[in-house]
Amino acid sequence: MTSPIDGIRPEDIRITYTTANADMGVFHAFFDAALDDIRSRYGRTYSLHIGDQALASDAPVIDDTSPADTRVVLGHFQAGTPEQADLAVQTARDAFKGWAGMPWTERVAILRQAATIIRQRKFELAAVMSVEVGKNRFEAIGDAEESADLIDYYCQQMVDHDGYVQELDRITPIETNTDILRPYGVFACIAPFNFPAALSFGMSSAALIAGNTIVYKPSTDAPWTGLLVWEIYKQAGVPDGVFNFFTGRGRDLGDSLTGHPGLDGVVFTGSKTVGMEIFHAISTNYVKPCLMELGGKNPAIVMDSADLDAAAEGVARSAWGLQNQKCSACSRVYVHQDVVEPFLEKLLARTGDIVIGDPADEGVYFGPVINRRSVATYLSVVEHAREHGEILCGGGRIEEDELAHGHYVAPTIARAPLDSSLFSDEFFVPFLAVGVVGSLDEALAESNDCEYGLTAGIFSGDPDEVARFFDEIEAGVAYANKRSGATTGAWPGAQAFCGWKGSGGSGKGGCGPYYVAQFMREQCRTLIQE
Repeated sequence: MTSPIDGIRPEDIRITYTTANADMGVFHAFFDAALDDIRSRYGRTYSLHIGDQALASDAPVIDDTSPADTRVVLGHFQAGTPEQADLAVQTARDAFKGWAGMPWTERVAILRQAATIIRQRKFELAAVMSVEVGKNRFEAIGDAEESADLIDYYCQQMVDHDGYVQELDRITPIETNTDILRPYGVFACIAPFNFPAALSFGMSSAALIAGNTIVYKPSTDAPWTGLLVWEIYKQAGVPDGVFNFFTGRGRDLGDSLTGHPGLDGVVFTGSKTVGMEIFHAISTNYVKPCLMELGGKNPAIVMDSADLDAAAEGVARSAWGLQNQKCSACSRVYVHQDVVEPFLEKLLARTGDIVIGDPADEGVYFGPVINRRSVATYLSVVEHAREHGEILCGGGRIEEDELAHGHYVAPTIARAPLDSSLFSDEFFVPFLAVGVVGSLDEALAESNDCEYGLTAGIFSGDPDEVARFFDEIEAGVAYANKRSGATTGAWPGAQAFCGWKGSGGSGKGGCGPYYVAQFMREQCRTLIQE
């Protein structure tokens, strides 16, 4: 993409989820230019990329439409078959020896080049994500920026550990003992729609840096972003067969990919139900690594000592960013009885001020949900809330003017009794349940009474309450008084993103210092020299 402003490159502009002081005029000029570019490509047909082959499928293509306007066909993608899934696994296995045998410093150099290319192409990535999954401009550019930072962070882990090789103690003078972490082999990398670049690059780059090869399947709702992931790796110099791009309908593929006997591991982000199916499918004759992040039902606690302006802003940002379609989104709030009314007044005011519309447009914050199934889920949840609680705002589809052609629903807040399933079930739609508690003890008990344990937040002016929250909350990511997002906003190297209980699979998460090592297994080598 040609720079819309002379002397400024895309990589000169850095915007994260919490950036407040960037030159917005320059940002929007780059974003508008990227939108013009990608819109000129609408409607093309794309192939699978397995090894050095660009392949079509016999199955009907996947029509990639925009959730903001379903009349817009972004592209046509192949619905890969089980036979092609087998070819992709075998191709990755054939490429494994060469990639794993490459000096780790060379793999790091290639991946760092991928991070550089992401920064050069980040507005293209962001524009595609905005039209494909409904991210507003800032969420989309943050996703792209995080992608590059994730790769650099994981590369640095390899450097800091000198390739994960270290000498151990000797029992006798004639022996040398060396401990080394070595790659497993072939990983399936299965990415979700909500962070289609950051999670794709994050999961796959860690596996690649470690020396594994990949069969990559993006979400059926985000295949175009997935294609850009493949293009960037290819442009960076990742050899043919090391990273294979495979689109397909998960319900049709079944275990042909995730249960393939040629796989050595799976890395997956998505629902707990699908994650558990994958977990059981991959390990048959022996246990194989299955690294998973499986969603959340993330609570925020608002105590009577809280700064209510900060709490309302933090909850609103976490609840309505990407229409609550984040694993880390705040979907339930426990408010101390003494401040529930003033807190709700502030929260409702902030929710009412949200600009709803086409997320690719400048100034829009809240876009569509991803597909028709999400609309149906939303309507079902709202109906349940009407019967068992009180709707405070929202509660329906938005069908005015051009929005009638997209999957638009209103951000909804409901007050409900604490034993309601609205506080326990994950919906992944813009719905926030509010419950009233009388103490921190009750708030913590309610927060922990859930099968999920991904993120959680508290707003309190009492240091002892904050300390108790950190010690007792059952979540892998815990925030206190985070105005920019009560339960959201993790960044590589700053907040490790680890799910507990039903929210994770390994006890060590992405964005953190232990991630790359999970894609390798330990070997101890003893050499005797008399």
